[in-house]
Parts: sequence; structure tokens; C-alpha cells
Amino acid sequence: MKGKITAAITAVGGFVPEDKLTNFDLEKMVDTNDEWIKTRTGIEERRILKGEGLATSDMVVPAVKQICEKRGINPNEIECLIVATVTPDMVFPATATIVCDKIGATNAWGFDVSAACSGFLYSLTLGASLIESGRYKKVVVCGADKMSSIIDYSDRATCVIFGDGAGAVLLEANENGFGVLDSLLKSDGSGCKYLHLKAGGSLKPASIETVLAKEHYAFQDGQPVFKFAVKGMADVSAELLEKNKMTGDDIAWLVPHQANKRIIDATANRMGLNPDKVMLNIQRYGNTTSGTIPLCLWDWENKLVKGDYLVLAAFGGGFTWGATLVKWAY
Repeated sequence: MKGKITAAITAVGGFVPEDKLTNFDLEKMVDTNDEWIKTRTGIEERRILKGEGLATSDMVVPAVKQICEKRGINPNEIECLIVATVTPDMVFPATATIVCDKIGATNAWGFDVSAACSGFLYSLTLGASLIESGRYKKVVVCGADKMSSIIDYSDRATCVIFGDGAGAVLLEANENGFGVLDSLLKSDGSGCKYLHLKAGGSLKPASIETVLAKEHYAFQDGQPVFKFAVKGMADVSAELLEKNKMTGDDIAWLVPHQANKRIIDATANRMGLNPDKVMLNIQRYGNTTSGTIPLCLWDWENKLVKGDYLVLAAFGGGFTWGATLVKWAY
């Protein structure tokens, strides 16, 4: 007997730019060094999207095209496309609509989700609910950020952390219990002061003054963010397991947001997972914000086995955080 409709991930795509920015490159730009960056973050290099007129949509497009090729579908079969990003091509229109135009997804509607590093998880839950409703058969969820566009490369607190990249998944209806099974998503707006982009919104529109004051770059107060992230990501992941009467032994992989290796380790410890069950590519890409979780799935796709239980976990500016339980469908 067929069960209720769930949203299964049926294909994964990813894209990272060719240009690398290594720790040794950063040593020449700011007062930092390779050893310091590696011990505190786990990052060795990150990818940077270079080239005139290239934006976040230009990383999403190849990721989505890859999905269509892998699944053998035409872009016009996509019914909805969601892009999680804090670096949209423009304030409006939504990057999702620009992507749909560029790939020829003429039958899709789309929108952007702004939830910082938790954006992909928020979007995955939204996309899954569209499938579960029975109204949609094919929904694409993307996480992508061109963080280099909002990073001050003279600020060593942020420039060592972030990189550019995009990942995407295709969601399709499933009646055999595979796919997105549960999510715990949270937010706390009082965290705004520790991690934000000061100017460019309606509160503080762009002006000569805001540009000169470097207020269009990401600001992060590292210590409080680190403390909140360790607690938030670890707590919500443990809570998700408890809620679903599972333990770390039931989980094949933890797919954590790649913000900092120490935060990832703390989350794995809290879940009782040994390190070889944790997806880690922060050393190669840095923190690509909304892009990290789908890029992990992209990197590990050939190691995933049908029926594997995955926990996807994230923490982001705002603050936003959450964890999602997925049963792998292929």
C-alpha cells in the first residue's frame, strides 16, 4: 500500500568557480597566516567568482542544468525554483526568476529565501511542503552565494571565512517514505547585532556616506556568533534525533553547514557520531553560506546509498538555525 506523499531528493547539482583564494594569498592581504586560519576554522582555500558581470545566478545555472541532465528532464518540466541567497543578483527581481529565464524554465514560478547560512534548510522545507501538498511534481531548491561581493578583504575577521559556490537539489513526490521526513527550524532576531550587513536595505539606503564607511560589507562579531552556533546547531540536531526516536547509530551522515570545523565537531559529538560520518569540505570551499549543504551532497553523492538517513544542520546570521532529517532516495 502506498503511503503519504513525501518530497524525495532525486538529483543533486553543484558549481564552484575555478579561481582559488588560498590562505597563503590572504597572508599577503591581511595580518593573518595559514596556521592561524586552519586551526580556528579548518579552511585552506576558497573559490572566488571572478569576471565582469558575473553574479549568483551564474553559479546556480550550471548547478540546475546538471540536475536536468542527471535526471533526464527538460528545464520546462520544473514547476517551482527556490533560491536561498543573501547575495542576490539585484535587490529585485528575485534571482530565482533570473535563473528560470537563463535556463529556459518557462513553466516555473520562483522566489528567493533570505535566511543567511540556514537558507538552504528553510528552502528545502518550503520546497518539500509544495510537493507534499500534491500540487507540484518537480521543485528545484538551490543554495548559492557570491560572498566575495559583500566581503571586505581588509577585514581579517571575515575575509578568511567566506567563499563563493552553489548547489541545488531536485525534489519529486515519493510514496515509499523517502525524502524530507522532518525539520526543526528556528530563528532569533536578537542575534542581528552580531552578524549583519549594515547598509543597502530600507533602514539605511545606499549613499556616499555608507559606501565610504564600508557599511555594504558583512559584519561579524566572531565570539558570540561562535557560542550561539555551537549551542544552536548541536541542540537542534540532538532534538531532531530525539523527536524521531533515533540515535547517532541510525544516521549514515551528518551534513553540516560548513562555517567552522570546531562547530561541526561539537555538533557531531552531541549527536554521538564518529568523524567518519561527517561530511566536511570546508577546507576546499570555505563558508559558501547557503551553498554549503547542497555542495556537500554534491561532493558525497556517489557515497550515498538508498535508505541512508541524513541529518542536515545549519546556523546562520539573524540568527537562524535548524536541522532536517532526510531518507536518501537513490
